[in-house]
Amino acid sequence: MHQKQISLTHQAIHRHKLPENGKRLYIYDQKEKGLVLQITSNGHKSFYLYKRIGRKPRRIKIGNFPEVSVAKARQQTLALKEKYFLPKTSIRISRSMTFQQMYDEYLEKYSKVEKKSWRYDEREIPMYFSHLFDRKIRSIKRKEINALHKEIGLVNGIYQANRSLERVRAMYNKMIEWGWEGTNPANGIKKFKEKKRERFILPQEMPRFLQAVNQEDNETARDIILIALLTGARKSNVLTMRWEQVCLQTATWYIPETKNGFAHTIPLSPPAMAILEERYKLAKKEEWVFPGKGVAGHYVCIRKAWERTLKRSSIKDLRFHDLRRTLGSWQAASGESMLIIAQTLGHQSLQSTSIYARLNLDPVRNSINKVADQIFKNKN
Repeated sequence: MHQKQISLTHQAIHRHKLPENGKRLYIYDQKEKGLVLQITSNGHKSFYLYKRIGRKPRRIKIGNFPEVSVAKARQQTLALKEKYFLPKTSIRISRSMTFQQMYDEYLEKYSKVEKKSWRYDEREIPMYFSHLFDRKIRSIKRKEINALHKEIGLVNGIYQANRSLERVRAMYNKMIEWGWEGTNPANGIKKFKEKKRERFILPQEMPRFLQAVNQEDNETARDIILIALLTGARKSNVLTMRWEQVCLQTATWYIPETKNGFAHTIPLSPPAMAILEERYKLAKKEEWVFPGKGVAGHYVCIRKAWERTLKRSSIKDLRFHDLRRTLGSWQAASGESMLIIAQTLGHQSLQSTSIYARLNLDPVRNSINKVADQIFKNKN
C-alpha cells in the first residue's frame, strides 16, 4: 500500500499513474482532511472518508470517481464528519423557540451542511420573513403564512412566492424531525400554478443579439454571455469556470459539479475555443477564467451588461438562463436527437429534455403543410 498527499483535482487524478499489479495507492486530500482517494492497479478509483477514533481506524465509502466529483466528495466528507465524528451540538428546541432561532438552527445545522443553495436561504428568509423573527414558532398560524404567500406573489411574483413557501415549510419540517412537537403552518397551502418558461432566442433575433453582445465594452461580461450561449452551461458554472477545468488540447470543459450534483464535460466549439484561447493568453497566473475584483475572486454579477445588451438589441423578455434553452432549441431545430441534447446540457433524464422537442416546430409545420397539400390537391 502506497500513500501520498496532494490537493485533489480532476486533472491530477487522471494524470496519476496506476500502482503496480495487486497494489493500491491512497491519496490524501490536502484541502479536506480525512478525504482519501483509493486507486487500484486496474484503474478503479474510489473516495473514502478516513478517520481514526483512538487507535481504531474508521473508513466510510463516499463513491466512485468520476461519477462523484472532487467537489462533491469534499462536501460529503464534511457532512459525514459532522454526522459521525464531531461532537453533537444540541438543538435548542422548546415551546418558546422563536422564528429567528428556528432560522439560525436550520441555516447552520442543516442548510449550510446539506444544501448547495444555502445562500438563497440565508438571503431570502430574512428578506421576506424578518417581521416574524420575534414571534414564537408555535404562535404562527397557517392563515398568516397563506396571506404572506399571496402577498409575495402579488409583489414579487408567483415563483418567488412558491420558493418562499417551500423554505418556511422546510424549516418547520426540520424542526419536527429534530423533536419539536408542533404543527407546520405551511402545510396545506396550495402553491401558485407555475408556467414552465419556453423562451429562447429566435432565428430572427440572433443577428441583433450577437451584434449587441459584440458592442459590449466590458470584455469579460461579453465573453461570459458568449460562452454561456455556446456551451449551454448554467450561469453559476460559467462564472466559476477555472482554467484547471479547461483543456485547450482536447477542446473540453470539465465541470466538477453541476446543479444536479454530477460532473459534466462539455465539448468546446471553435468559436468558444477562440474566446478561451484569447483569454488564456492574458490570464497569466489567474485561477479563474472570468476573474473579478470581489472577495469571491471570480466575476459574480452580469446583470448590468445583460440589460445593456437587451436594450441595444431591442429584445424583450429574455433572461440569461434562456441562453441555455437557446442552445438546446437550436439543436432540436437542426434535427439533433433528444439524447444528444440531454448529453449537451447535462440532463440526467430525457424528461428534462422533452421541452426541446415541443419547441421545435419545424417537424410539426412540415406535417401540417403535407396535410394541407393533400386537402387542396384536387381543388382545381
